[in-house]
Amino acid sequence: MEYRTLGRTGMKVSPYALGAMMFGAHGNTDHDDSIRIIHRALDAGINFIDTADAYAAGESEEIVGKALKSRRDDVVLATKAHLPMGEDPNMRGNSRRWLVRALEGSLRRLQTDHVDLYQIHRPEPDTDIEETLSALTDLQREGKIRAFGGSSYPASDIVEAQWVAERRGLARMRSEQPQYSILDRGIEREVLPVAERYGMGVLVYSPLAGGQLTGRYRRGNVEDTMRSRRFQYLSNERRLDVVEELIPLADEAGLKLTHMALAFAVNHPAVTSAILGPRTMEQLDDLLAATDTKLGDELLDRIDELVPPGTGVGQLDMAYQPPAITEVRLRRR
Repeated sequence: MEYRTLGRTGMKVSPYALGAMMFGAHGNTDHDDSIRIIHRALDAGINFIDTADAYAAGESEEIVGKALKSRRDDVVLATKAHLPMGEDPNMRGNSRRWLVRALEGSLRRLQTDHVDLYQIHRPEPDTDIEETLSALTDLQREGKIRAFGGSSYPASDIVEAQWVAERRGLARMRSEQPQYSILDRGIEREVLPVAERYGMGVLVYSPLAGGQLTGRYRRGNVEDTMRSRRFQYLSNERRLDVVEELIPLADEAGLKLTHMALAFAVNHPAVTSAILGPRTMEQLDDLLAATDTKLGDELLDRIDELVPPGTGVGQLDMAYQPPAITEVRLRRR
């Protein structure tokens, strides 16, 4: 497998990372089976694993920790903090108070003394970025994290974090984890150029657009209608229309839609790795079959015609939206 450097950290990672969100109560509840999936990915050459404390309330981290008992040194291990881990209002967010405590919990569940990449799961406008960077810098100096970054940070927030780090003599964010797929290309406009400018690694999530680029959810699909009660993006008419055009495009190129979608995600020069999120061994094997897929310019041009660069078709329900968009009081006099 061809390995890439995670920004300017010097760490070499596989172009596909194993996402552990589906291990535990939210997906595969069989710990032994989940561990076998992790080992299969490592045996295939993947050396980058991404999880988070909030995935199944810490169960995902526990599974990853058990899987890596004898293979920890072979893996670039990433986890995240920010989302609620309890009813206490201080058991969440980006404050020093919580991040120090959250990391200790993650290290315990992962059965390790450090993580290679610690990510802030979402921005938090109520917390001064200097507060967050200062805490992360101290944790890095203590050797508990090797590098840190963010997830779903708008370009303006990335720039602010870089400037604050320089002015205050703090360690800086080395990576960003945004959503990115054929249907969700908005980060091409500002986030990816900014990440390149600051030498940041980019680990993208949902390269299959929340499952829509598997071809499983299509117009008239009964299961799609049922699922849409929970996830509105699955029944978004515009997204369904584009999927119906992408399927024959992939067929014409002799590719599975999933393989074309994954290859697209790692084709952008600013993208370091794309996260694979299998729940079963069969899903993992199918995704691993895409690792050697390359897309030619003609095919990429046709994808650009369907979804122009820097644009998106609807959006995922779980996509981060800043308060300036979500809070009415901030956009009306």
